[in-house]
Amino acid sequence: MLPAETDVVVVGAGNAAFCAALSAAEHGVRVLVLERSPEEEAGGNSRFTAGAMRCVYDGVDDLRAIMPDLTDDEIRNTDFGSYTEERFFDDMARLTEYRADPDLVELLVKRSRETMRWMRGKGVRFQPIYGRQAFKVDGKFKFWGGLTVEAWGGGPGLVASLTDAAKRNGITVAYGARAASLIHDDGGVRGVRVRQNGKTREVAAKSVVLAAGGFQANAEWRTRYLGPGWDLAKVRGTRFNTGDGIRMALEAGAMPTGNWSGCHAVGWDRNASEFGDLDVGDNFQKHSYPFGIMINANGDRFVDEGADFRNYTYAKYGRVILAQPGQFAWQVFDRKVLYLLRDEYRIKRVTKVSAATLEELVQKLDDVDPARALQTITAYNSAVRKDVPFNPNVKDSRSTVGLPVPKSNWANTIEEPPFEAYAVTCGITFTFGGVRIDPGARVIDTEGQPIPGLFAAGEMVGGIFYFNYPGGTGLMNGAVFGRIAGASAGERAHGLNS
Repeated sequence: MLPAETDVVVVGAGNAAFCAALSAAEHGVRVLVLERSPEEEAGGNSRFTAGAMRCVYDGVDDLRAIMPDLTDDEIRNTDFGSYTEERFFDDMARLTEYRADPDLVELLVKRSRETMRWMRGKGVRFQPIYGRQAFKVDGKFKFWGGLTVEAWGGGPGLVASLTDAAKRNGITVAYGARAASLIHDDGGVRGVRVRQNGKTREVAAKSVVLAAGGFQANAEWRTRYLGPGWDLAKVRGTRFNTGDGIRMALEAGAMPTGNWSGCHAVGWDRNASEFGDLDVGDNFQKHSYPFGIMINANGDRFVDEGADFRNYTYAKYGRVILAQPGQFAWQVFDRKVLYLLRDEYRIKRVTKVSAATLEELVQKLDDVDPARALQTITAYNSAVRKDVPFNPNVKDSRSTVGLPVPKSNWANTIEEPPFEAYAVTCGITFTFGGVRIDPGARVIDTEGQPIPGLFAAGEMVGGIFYFNYPGGTGLMNGAVFGRIAGASAGERAHGLNS
């Protein structure tokens, strides 16, 4: 049974929402979390992720502070390097084409390390991302691309840890409770109207934090804001992120901001289900394309697969795949690189073909012009610079020469059988447009003023990501601003209680 009133209401039950709830509870106030989904599907998009979190660290000591389980052997056999504030700032600026809100980016970067330590203090465990962000070269693992840490147990483990932490801290979580609208007047937001078990009730609150995700599961909004064809994209995560939080905030006068025509979208198994499947989780993704080539229905390559490290290109290449004829492509590899393919290529539910010859392979690529595909692979093989050594841990400049679509790094010929190919389409992760917040995570209205009592965090905040994003920044963004939003909401509620 929902309470008639509480101090802080948090809408959503993913990473950003639980960080907000835990942060608000530190102010000694009552916190209610509203989760639209049933308990068995709870956790929002966070539960569908691999759990990677991009954070600043200056060396092994910083990593040991959040990963005390690191062994001496792991440290001896691994080059963790560092990921400084300067590199994080540079990555955010470069990938968002310098459009991101500088004040919010500064908070994201500068508070990433302390937020990870705070989460560890709440009981969330972390581990190095071996196998996905590090390859062994000369007997030693080397991390690349600035992404080193993931939640223990991936996204499901992260959500489970945060849920347990909420229970330990006396936070009430209501499942199957869909926030329908905000209760607001000239004095600001005073609560939430909630529909649960077929009945609508009002819950009064001194502060409300919206952390209900983007609008990626809303086909009509995708087509309206992202453009024609986006209704055909697969949804990587939860079916419940339909933009409710954004809609409620806009109805209360919030200012829309950010890249409303942009989103995080990746290569996703062509025959995956319409929405995310918790039994498969994040494994429909196919992110080893830098070590092969991608071919469309016409039999042509259409993108530089080796333009940069995977975690700097994967979030934008889904859009490129969606724009291809039939909204799909095939990723093609040969024997030389099969050992580098991530675990997601080895699951049972995968659209895969294999062959002993290239002539046989192209005949198996469904819906592809086989003759043109063979020409494309042959021309690519002839263009590879074989004089440059291959190294998966660095941008090795092993490139092609003379092709209309170059490959800048990791260009291996496709000539050693067996050959494997995997069919992918576009999988949308989350949308970039949302509501404007200030550095205290207060929602800003269309007059440029904070809406009293209303705060926001996570995917539904606009102004942070444009065009692309550095891998692992989504969860970090949710945690940092969730914590800030919860602190602001809890402080306000505590002050009104005094």
